[in-house]
Amino acid sequence: MTHMKNDAQLKADEPPVELNFQGKTAFLTLNRPRVGNALSAALVEAIGEALDAAFAANARLIVFRGAGRHLCTGFDLAGLETQSDGDLLLRFVRIEQLLQRIGNSPVTTVAVASGRTYGAGADIFVACDRRIALPGTQFAFPGSGFGIVLGTGRLAQRIGSTAARRVLLDGTPLSVESALELGLATEICEERALPDLISGIARSAERLSLQTVLSLHEVTNRQKDDLDLSALVRSASAPGLHRRIEAYAASVRKVN
Repeated sequence: MTHMKNDAQLKADEPPVELNFQGKTAFLTLNRPRVGNALSAALVEAIGEALDAAFAANARLIVFRGAGRHLCTGFDLAGLETQSDGDLLLRFVRIEQLLQRIGNSPVTTVAVASGRTYGAGADIFVACDRRIALPGTQFAFPGSGFGIVLGTGRLAQRIGSTAARRVLLDGTPLSVESALELGLATEICEERALPDLISGIARSAERLSLQTVLSLHEVTNRQKDDLDLSALVRSASAPGLHRRIEAYAASVRKVN
């Protein structure tokens, strides 16, 4: 999370998402490194537009990365003072809808985690088929600290209900080694070895038709998606969402 410049201040400097292609592989890079690639409302919409462009270009593999040190540090708190409970609720719903698009896409997905991969950024990581972590990455799911239940069923599907409950209730960061042990990450890879690994995943992804990938994703994710969305809306619509997030942000500032 961050309280740094908002999208309007950064707009003239850099696009919020960069989309590049190598053959049938689309590299979707979150491009707000000065704020840890934190998820503003505009960034969430830009990711959705980049997914549309990748699908339209017949990509067979989509790779999520973050510019700079971090994949994504979570929900962007910039401009929080001007946002109502309803504004914040909508932002969380749009994030959950994005996670469902990733999880149910007709294209195989890979996320490459680095630095602090926290909150909604960790949820993007969890939504992907292959979840590669660079050495030194840390993961955290702090949403329960301000009463938000986001992506919980999806996380439980990846690492099991007992482990997911422990991670969410504890709230402390996980090392990359712990993430691998739990099954949160599917592998740890050095940056220099990443191109060869992704090339191999791309070759495997091209074996299957888009319809097959879509069907597999929908069948394995549908029930969890419905549960995750309803749990999110119930948690976010409880009175005082703005106040809870402000209190959480204040506690983070004290620690840092």
